[in-house]
Amino acid sequence: MKKVYCLYRVSTKKQVDVNTDDIPMQKVECHRFAEAQGWEIVKEFSEKGVSGFKVHADDRDAIQELKKAALNHEFDILLVFMFDRIGRIDDETPFIVEWFVNNGVEVWSVKEGEQRFDNHVDKLMNYIRFWQASGESAKTSLRIKTRMKQLVEEGHYTMGVAPYGYKFVKRGRKNKKGNDVGDLVIDEEEAKYVRLVFDMCVRENKGTYVIARTLNDMGARTHNGVKFQANTINHMLSCKTYTGYLVTRQASSPKLDELVIVDEDNWNRAQKIIEQRKIANEANRRIPKKTEGQTLLSGNIFCGECGGRMVSTTYRHEYTKKDGSIANYGCTKYICYHRTRKLNSCTSQATYDASKIDNAIMKVVRDMFVHINDAPETDLIEQRYCDSLKEAKHEQKVQKLALEKLNGQLEKLQLEIGNALVGESAFSAEDLSNSIKTVKAKIAEAEQKLEEAERQANASRSDAESIIPMFNRFISWSEEFDKCSIEGKRAIMCELIDHVNVYRGYRIEVVFNSTYEQFCNDWCLSEVQIA
Repeated sequence: MKKVYCLYRVSTKKQVDVNTDDIPMQKVECHRFAEAQGWEIVKEFSEKGVSGFKVHADDRDAIQELKKAALNHEFDILLVFMFDRIGRIDDETPFIVEWFVNNGVEVWSVKEGEQRFDNHVDKLMNYIRFWQASGESAKTSLRIKTRMKQLVEEGHYTMGVAPYGYKFVKRGRKNKKGNDVGDLVIDEEEAKYVRLVFDMCVRENKGTYVIARTLNDMGARTHNGVKFQANTINHMLSCKTYTGYLVTRQASSPKLDELVIVDEDNWNRAQKIIEQRKIANEANRRIPKKTEGQTLLSGNIFCGECGGRMVSTTYRHEYTKKDGSIANYGCTKYICYHRTRKLNSCTSQATYDASKIDNAIMKVVRDMFVHINDAPETDLIEQRYCDSLKEAKHEQKVQKLALEKLNGQLEKLQLEIGNALVGESAFSAEDLSNSIKTVKAKIAEAEQKLEEAERQANASRSDAESIIPMFNRFISWSEEFDKCSIEGKRAIMCELIDHVNVYRGYRIEVVFNSTYEQFCNDWCLSEVQIA
C-alpha cells in the first residue's frame, strides 16, 4: 500500500473552519480519493492563511518539511485537492512539482489526476496550469484592489478598526453578502482629545510622551480602554483621516466635511514637527527637544562663530544677605555646546545672558507684528503670486500648442506610410519610418515639458490658495503672542524664525522662515546689536 502525504492550504483565515481548526472540505475529498485508490494517508499538512501567490516556497514550512521527507523516502505520493494548493507562482510552483517527481514522489490532485513528466507536452501542460493559476490570482487581486479603491473614492472606510476619534454607525448599507456595514462618523467625546493632541503638538511643541501623559492624567483612554502611549500619539498625529480624507495606498477619497476633526493647516504643521524630530533630521532640527524651561529660543539658536547649536542652562549663585542668611540667585544663560565641551576651536563668548537675547528677539517680532497688521491682505497675495501663476499658465499654453502641432505631423506621416507601401508616395517607407521616430521623440519631449508646465501651474495655484491661511495664522500670532504661555511663544518662534545666530558682543542675526518672510521682508530687521 502506497504511503500518502496530504497538503491542504487556504489563502485567508476566513476560509478556516473555526470550530474544528481544520480545512474540512479538502480533507474529506482527499481521504475519499485515497481510499478509492487503495492508498494509506500517513501524514497531513495544513497551511492556514498562506497565500500561494504571494508567499514563496522557501518561506513555507510545510513545503520545506515535505521536501525533507521526500529526500528521506518517507512517502510515495503527495496528494492535494487541486494542484494550485501547492502554489500559484508561475515561475516557481511548476518546478517544485517537477522536483518532487524527480525525487521519486508521485504528485496527485483529487480533481486533476496525476502530474507526469514523461515528455515535453507534460512539462508544457504543467507550466500552463500554474501560469493560469497565477493569472487567476493576479486577476482576483486586481478585482479586490479595484473594488477597495472604488469604496474609498465613494467615501467608505475600508481599513478595519476605526481611528481614535471615530466610531462606526450602521445606516442600512450592506456588503455583497447582504450583511450590514458600518459607516465612519465622528465620536465627539474622543474628538475633543484628538484636537487637544494637535493643539499641544502645534501650538506648544509638546512631545509625544508629554502629550500621552497629559491625556492619561485627564482620564482619557484608547478604544481598548488602556492608557495612551507615545506611539499611539504618533499614530494619531500622522492620521490623514482627521482632515476628512480617506487615504490608502491605491486611492484617496474626496474631502468629506462630516469627518473633519482637524483642519489641514494644523495637520500639515504637525507633520513638519514630526519630521524635524526624527533622529535622521537632527542637523536640520529647528524645534526644541524638550519643552520645559523658560528660554524663548530652543532648537533654533546657533553660535555665530562656529555654527554649532546653542543650549540653555541655569547658573545659580549663593550670596550672604545683611542678616547673615544664605540666598540663591539663578540666571539662565545660552552657551555654545561645542565650545563648552571643546569639540572645536570656537572663540565665542563663554556665556550669553538669555534674557537679553530673548528680549531683543521679542522686540523684533513685536515690531514685525505691528507692521503686518497694517498691510493689506490682497496686496500681499497678489504681489507674491499673480506674476508666477501668469507665467506658469502661459508656458502651459505654449507647450500644449507645440504638442498639438507635433501630433498633427505624426498623423500625416503615418497616413503616408500606407501610400508608400502601395508605391503611391514620393517617400520610401524607410524614410517615413525614420521621420516618424524623430517626431515621436519630439512628442515625448514636448509631453515632458507640458507635464512640467502643468506641475508649475498647479504649484503656483496651490501656493496662491495656501497663502491665505498662512496670512491668517500670521495675524492670529500677532494677536495672541503677548497673551500665550512661554511654550506657546516658543512654538511661534520655532515656526516663524528659521534660526538665530549669536556673535561675540551680542550681535544677533535673525533668519526668518521663508514661508513668512514674504510678509515682512521690506521692513523686518535681520540684525540686532544689544548695547
